[in-house]
Amino acid sequence: MTDKPLVAITGASSGIGEATARAFSAAGHPVLLMARRINRMEAMSLPRSMCRQVDVRDREQISRSVAEAEAEFGPVDMMFANAGIARLADIGRQPPEEWDEMIDINTKGVMNTVHAVMNSMMERKTGTLVMMSSIAGRKVYPDHTVYCGTKFFVHAVSESLREYLADYGVRVLVVSPGVIETEVLTGVLDEETKAAYKQNKVKIGGGIGADIVGDLILNAYQLPQNALVQEICLTPTRQKY
Repeated sequence: MTDKPLVAITGASSGIGEATARAFSAAGHPVLLMARRINRMEAMSLPRSMCRQVDVRDREQISRSVAEAEAEFGPVDMMFANAGIARLADIGRQPPEEWDEMIDINTKGVMNTVHAVMNSMMERKTGTLVMMSSIAGRKVYPDHTVYCGTKFFVHAVSESLREYLADYGVRVLVVSPGVIETEVLTGVLDEETKAAYKQNKVKIGGGIGADIVGDLILNAYQLPQNALVQEICLTPTRQKY
């Protein structure tokens, strides 16, 4: 058991997941990094870290990884359900297989991630769940139909979990970013939608660095356990919607 408790992060190989892992590691926490690209996580070479190749659609992979990390570092005190994918496209021409992928990863994957740690947090009467949503979980956008649906799901589930876990002293924080400098566009296979997204990004002067989001999550986590930032909604200043 280390002085600071274990933090676990899915989708830790890039973007906000990577930035959050770096922020918590620099603050002295052991970190469990989970994602499909294990080489990217291992290349970070974070001290007191454990890297596991995980597809969040596989509930057992997450649970097994958590158990292995907890055996070395103690209980997970914060789980960041960050893994997600954005297959943005005009709903009229989008292949249904892309809907399936977003629903499975962005909704079922989030629930699988929560499931791996929730009961332990309830038993210990402490812990923090950080749920990755999006500003697209608060309002709808063109070419975001199913993606918005998955992020509205995260908001709804998080609100319910927050109420349910309040009596156990477990915090639920939703992260709802706007345009961030991440690899999100690699998930967009529709060229017309990708071009429109890039055009809008240029128009607003680019996205915010993922490190800013990681630092905000760390700051919110470091509040006393009886203080909760329920949601972080962060956008570039010039992002109007």
